[in-house]
Amino acid sequence: MKATQKNFAGQMARAAADATVFYFCGPDEAGAGDAAARLSAHMAAQQGPFERIDLAGAELRRDPVRLADEARSVSLFGDKRQIHVRCSGDEAYDAVETLLASPVKGWPVFILAASATDKSRLAKLLADRPDALVTMFHLPDLRSVTQAVREMADPTGVHLTDELAERIARGAALDTRMARSEIEKLALFLDASPESPRRADSAALDAIAAVSEDDGFMPLVNTVLAGDTAKLTAELARFQELELNPVGLLLAFERRAAQLAQLAGRMRGRSDVNAFLEQEMAARRVFFRDKPDLSLQLRRWRGRKLMRLLERLMSLHRQLLADNRNSEIVLSQGLAEITRAAAR
Repeated sequence: MKATQKNFAGQMARAAADATVFYFCGPDEAGAGDAAARLSAHMAAQQGPFERIDLAGAELRRDPVRLADEARSVSLFGDKRQIHVRCSGDEAYDAVETLLASPVKGWPVFILAASATDKSRLAKLLADRPDALVTMFHLPDLRSVTQAVREMADPTGVHLTDELAERIARGAALDTRMARSEIEKLALFLDASPESPRRADSAALDAIAAVSEDDGFMPLVNTVLAGDTAKLTAELARFQELELNPVGLLLAFERRAAQLAQLAGRMRGRSDVNAFLEQEMAARRVFFRDKPDLSLQLRRWRGRKLMRLLERLMSLHRQLLADNRNSEIVLSQGLAEITRAAAR
């Protein structure tokens, strides 16, 4: 089975009943992770509590039999299980192939594949099977995440204005997992429920809102993509001093690069970048505070150079997942290379 980002919610109940392997991929890792968590929670509500087993793709690449063993095993206390796999690309392919070859139906397996698409070998292996679900998540824009925030809030009994929903979307850096967490905290703070709905306001959001780590990421993102070699050393030092999460930082780069790719596609050869961005702001696809940085970055990253940037970021993502002990060094070296490329 295949689902799309738009119809996943509608297919979730059917997939939970019919499938045992769920594959989530695409450039929007936050959206894919949020969807996996929603499906997991739905199955727990329908089938009862479970023991969660987490596996890494690198482990399964070294030991392809382990996934099938875990999916067929019974816990010491007889609890139900869910197997959650986080992998990069097709590194879990052999493990999933071994799992599917087993004649015994196992526990549900959730696969979150970073840097993969629905054209990957693993996606093709699963897409035509009635006992599997493949869903790809594209990076969202501000408007779609704002709408998603409204849809998250309504079942909790929290009523949001468009402005407040947009503020939550921006504050979460378009990360639907973080946005969902903010909605849950709002519902708790307001004592809201479907039976007793409450209207949220700015004061309530101020009281519970988390400070987005993305605010710490963006100065470094903008320095690198602008090719500002003079500021790079200071920004990398700040990255280490604040102990910013390397994978979170890289995801911020990936979101901005994907945004540049979407904008470049809509420009279609137009030369007036500022006029184009004004139109994007009017359509609420670009936040006004991002305009100066986007204007500079769109001039530096276009065409094949932009495609190479996307490929380099995906390569860095795979390196970080494979060697998290040296992630700061690997990422700093990679960002220095990208800064020099932007400056040329």
